[in-house]
Amino acid sequence: MYDAIIIGAGHNGLVCAAYLAAGGLKVAVLERRAVVGGAAVTEEFHPGFRNSVAAYTVSLLNPKIIRDLDLPAYGLKVVERRLANFLPLGDHEYLKVGGDKTRAEVAKFSARDAERLDAYHEKLEVLADTLRALVLETPPNVMADRPLAALGELIRLGKLGNRIRKLGLAGERDLLDIFTASAGDYLDHWFESAPIKAAYGFDGIVGNFASPYTPGSAYVLLHHCFGEVNGKKGAWGHAIGGMGAITQAMAKACAARGVDIRLSAGVSEVIVENGRAVGAVTETGEVFRGRTVISNLNPRLLYGSLIDAAALPADFKTRIEKWRCGSGTFRMNVALSELPDFICLPGKDMAEHHAAGIIMAPSLTYMENAYFDARREGWSKQPIVEMVISSTMDETLAPKGQHVASLFCQHVSPTLPDGSSWDDHRETVADLMIETVGGFAPNFKASVLGRQIMSPLDLERTFGLIGGDIFHGALDLGQLYSARPVLGHADYRGPIPGLYMCGSGTHPGGGVTGAPGHNAAREILKDFKRRAGGMPAH
Repeated sequence: MYDAIIIGAGHNGLVCAAYLAAGGLKVAVLERRAVVGGAAVTEEFHPGFRNSVAAYTVSLLNPKIIRDLDLPAYGLKVVERRLANFLPLGDHEYLKVGGDKTRAEVAKFSARDAERLDAYHEKLEVLADTLRALVLETPPNVMADRPLAALGELIRLGKLGNRIRKLGLAGERDLLDIFTASAGDYLDHWFESAPIKAAYGFDGIVGNFASPYTPGSAYVLLHHCFGEVNGKKGAWGHAIGGMGAITQAMAKACAARGVDIRLSAGVSEVIVENGRAVGAVTETGEVFRGRTVISNLNPRLLYGSLIDAAALPADFKTRIEKWRCGSGTFRMNVALSELPDFICLPGKDMAEHHAAGIIMAPSLTYMENAYFDARREGWSKQPIVEMVISSTMDETLAPKGQHVASLFCQHVSPTLPDGSSWDDHRETVADLMIETVGGFAPNFKASVLGRQIMSPLDLERTFGLIGGDIFHGALDLGQLYSARPVLGHADYRGPIPGLYMCGSGTHPGGGVTGAPGHNAAREILKDFKRRAGGMPAH
């Protein structure tokens, strides 16, 4: 008998397991794949070439979790990108973003925009700091049947209100804008030149199947500002050895605390007896029983596939069926014989722009057209591609003199409008993505030695990302904070006693943060203490 059975050894499941074990619980983690990590894994995809297969860059991983799990002691090393972003534009135009270069680079297109950069970042950082403080806190929760606990929720609401009041009226208006405005409208208010709006606007459509002018997309932009690398806020970095180095370090931290991790042990059913979750059955029929069951899965996958519908409250079941998923993401890894030679900045020798996030989408209008194209046709004919050549920061990933690159491609429709399968079109769209990069760097296509393709369907089948949704559910106002995943269950407790959630479908949402796992563990340990003290527990 275990105290806790965790379904899924993705990063949040591992974080949750490590904290629970440190709290004295006996923990088992059941993982469907033959490797831990979920979407944060490093694999060889072409002989001699390894890369982060799905998640591919570091920023949002919470520093408290890095410290608490002592991940550097288990091999984690993160290096900062030499340049944050590089946008190839016309034949002779480009924009570099990062460090002390941004102002001079933006001034090439607009002196006014260059002057406004500091104010923009200061404003955004105030908002990010306000919300960053909430990342490791449990949201205020609607308490229908726990009147005593409602007092604690009122206190939590009061603390939130005090934080917001400290912003002042102008700051409160800014916060409202972030949650309701589009990324495009927000950026149009600040800037006039297309390149800087494209550089910042890309964060508003990452993993978000939407136009940059979709209301609410400004929050997605802000969500990507919460992170830091080695103490530097807003920076982006690379884990040496790829994203799998993060989850391998987490697994070692779990092992040191006595966690039992079972691989190739996909769960087919959550056992519910007398109205309580008491264990899990694997796809091979093995039964694991525990005092609690904790899911690291997309909520729709958990409640739609692993739990008898009769065990769920009717309204909860209906709302989970409406849980909005689908990122519009097409993910590729490519092995390269040489670095791309950009028309706008020629040269195949290593330069700082090769080690940046290379965004191929020159304007918000381009991004908007890509979205509507994908809505109509299934994929955009002029897609958005971000390329990160991880081997420029990490020589362990490719043979000497050669390279690996991640292509993070938007927009594609999670489900194709004509009802056909992504299996029938994945190669065609992969060719299009290669051609798109080739339009900016003509040597790119010939340099590709091998490629790994992940359509939305591939991401769903391989990692459980429904519709390719990297966030386990859209980050919009109806699916955030106290409404994530459903009002009344924002405290990581499911609608069945003994059942909890620790994945990205809970607050604060997606990205490789570890925060949902951290927060869920805290609530679970609270319940174990209440139970030990004879108090009612979930």
